[in-house]
Amino acid sequence: MLAVAGFVSMCVHAEAAAKAKRPNVVVIMTDDQGYGEFSCHGNPITETPHIDELAAESVRLTDFHVAPMCTPTRGQLLTGLDAFRNGAINVSSGRTLLRPELKTMANVFQESGYRTGLFGKWHLGDNYPFRPEDRGFEEAIWFPSSHINSVPDYWNNDYFEDTYIHNGKREQYSGYCTDVFFREAQEWMNRGQADQPFFAFIALNAAHWPWFVPDEYRQPIRDAIAANPEIVKGLSADRQEGLVSFLAMGANIDDNVGRLDAYLEEAGLKNDTIVVFLTDNGSTFGQDYYNAGMRGKKTQLWEGGHRVPCFVRWPAGKVTSGKDFAELCHVQDLLPTLAELAGVSEELPERSDGVSLAPLLTGQADQLDDRMLVINYSRMPGPGKNGMARALPRREGAGVLWKHWRLLEDKQLYNVKEDPHQDRDVATEHPQVVAMMREHLDQWWDEVKQDVLEPQRVVIGSEHENPQMLTACEWLDVFVDQQIQIRRGVEKNGVWHLQVAEPGTYTFELRRWPRESEKRLDDGARALQVTDGEFVPGKVFPIAQGRLRIEGQFEEQSAPTADGQAIRFETQLEPGPIQLQTWMLDENGDELCGAYYLYVERTPLSK
Repeated sequence: MLAVAGFVSMCVHAEAAAKAKRPNVVVIMTDDQGYGEFSCHGNPITETPHIDELAAESVRLTDFHVAPMCTPTRGQLLTGLDAFRNGAINVSSGRTLLRPELKTMANVFQESGYRTGLFGKWHLGDNYPFRPEDRGFEEAIWFPSSHINSVPDYWNNDYFEDTYIHNGKREQYSGYCTDVFFREAQEWMNRGQADQPFFAFIALNAAHWPWFVPDEYRQPIRDAIAANPEIVKGLSADRQEGLVSFLAMGANIDDNVGRLDAYLEEAGLKNDTIVVFLTDNGSTFGQDYYNAGMRGKKTQLWEGGHRVPCFVRWPAGKVTSGKDFAELCHVQDLLPTLAELAGVSEELPERSDGVSLAPLLTGQADQLDDRMLVINYSRMPGPGKNGMARALPRREGAGVLWKHWRLLEDKQLYNVKEDPHQDRDVATEHPQVVAMMREHLDQWWDEVKQDVLEPQRVVIGSEHENPQMLTACEWLDVFVDQQIQIRRGVEKNGVWHLQVAEPGTYTFELRRWPRESEKRLDDGARALQVTDGEFVPGKVFPIAQGRLRIEGQFEEQSAPTADGQAIRFETQLEPGPIQLQTWMLDENGDELCGAYYLYVERTPLSK
C-alpha cells in the first residue's frame, strides 16, 4: 500500500514538475504593417534593429498568410478556425463578434494552468459575451473596436494619456499607447509566480491610422527619405508625411520589442519563453514605397494583402534559430503549434483549420503535408442603398492558396514562384490547376455558407454587463466605426441584433454623443488640438425627438430629457433574440441619423 501511495505521490510531483517547466508564451501582433516594413526584409527607409535581432534568433516563416483585414486574422489566431467558421469576418458592421461557444487560445492556456493577459487591441467584440475577459483572459487592458479613437472608445482618446478598459472598468494610463501596452505587459509578467507560466498577447494598435506618434521618431525617417527621395517619388506631400508617421510608429514598436527582450533577459525568462512576432494584415503604405516585391495592400487578395512576417523564437526549446521555412502556412496554424510546443495540446478544441508546425520548427520534419488554404472575409459596406450587400459573405470573394498557385475570386490564377508580383493571369494555361482549386473552394463554401450568414448577438441585461453601452459599430452591415464619423454626423442608421438575457424592465438611453462628452443632443463640437494632431469640428444635428423600435414588441417616440443630452425609453422584455433600431428626428419628425450611442440597463421585475 505504501509503495502504491509513494508511486502516486511521485507521479503527482512529476506532473507538477512537467507543468513547471512549460514555457511562457508571448505573441506580439502589430497593426497594418506589411512584410516589407522591417529592415531585415530590405526596407530602404526605416531601421528595425530589435525586430531584426528577434528574426535572426527565430524560425522565419516566409510564406505565412493571414487575412487581409485585422478582425478575421485575430479570430483565426485565437480559435484556429477560418473566419467564416468563427463568425469574426469584418472589422465593424456587427460582424466582428467571435462565436461565444468557441474556445480561444487564452482558454487553452488558462485551462492548462497558465496566467493569461491581453494588452492592447482586441477587436472581437466590445460587449458580453465577446470581451477578452469573457474569453479566457484573466488580465485585460484593452480598447474597443478597431482602433484608438473608434466610436466605442473613450471620447477623444488620442494615443497619449488615454483611458482604456482594465478588466471591465475604464482606467487612465500615462504615456504613449504602444509604450503603455508593453509596459503593462511586462509589469504583469513580473507580478506572477515563478512556478506558473504565462501567456501574454501584446496586440498593438500601431501602426494603424490615425498616425500619431512621439515626434522624436519622425526625424530619422525624414532624413532617410531625404537621402533617397526617389523612393517616394510621386507621393503627395500629405501622403509622404503620413508615411513618415507610419514608419515612425514602427520605429517606436521596434524600441518596445527591444525593451521587452531586455526585460526577459534580465528577469531570466528569455530562454524559456516562446516569442511569436507577426502582423495582422498587409501594409497600408507598402504599395507606395516598398512592398518586398509583392502586389497589393491591406483589404486585398493580392499577396501583399495577406503575406506577412512570422518569427518564432524559443532559445531553450528545440526550435531551430536563424532559419527560413518557405512552407505554405497560415495564422490558423499558430494555436495548434503553440499548444504542442508548450505541452498543452490536450486542451485544444476538436476542430481546427490549422495544423501544428511544431515538427517543422523543431527539425522533426522538412515539410508539411500538401494542402490548400482559403482566405475569405466580409468586405466593407459601401455607400448607397446597395452598399450593405458588399458586406455579405460570398464564395467568389475568396483566395485559394496551393503551393505557389493563387486562385483569386474564382477567376484569376497566378504562379507566385515565377510571377511574384502577380502581373500575369495564367488561368487559361492551367485549367487543371484551376479545376482542382475550384473544387476545394466549392467544398469549403458548402461547409461554411450556412453559419457565416448568421449574425452573432450582443447580450443585454446579463449580470456580467449591466448597465452597458452599445454603439453604431454593431449595426449589422453598416459602417460607423470612427469618432471622426460621429463628429461629421454621418447620416446612417442600422439595426442591433441582440439577445435579452433576463426578464426585467429595460431602460434605453439614446445619445448622439457619448456620456463622457457631456454634450447635448443638438450640440456640435469644436475642432480639437490633441497631442499629435487635430480632431475635426463636429456637426450640429437639430435633434428634437427620437424613436425606438423593438421589432414586434415595442415602438415609441419621445422628446429629450431635461438636460437635453439623451432620449429615454422604458419597457419590459423577456429573454430571447430581438432586433432593435433607433431614430434621431428633427422637429418635423424627419430622420437625421440613428443613435450612435445606446445605453442599456436592466432592472429586475418586482415580485
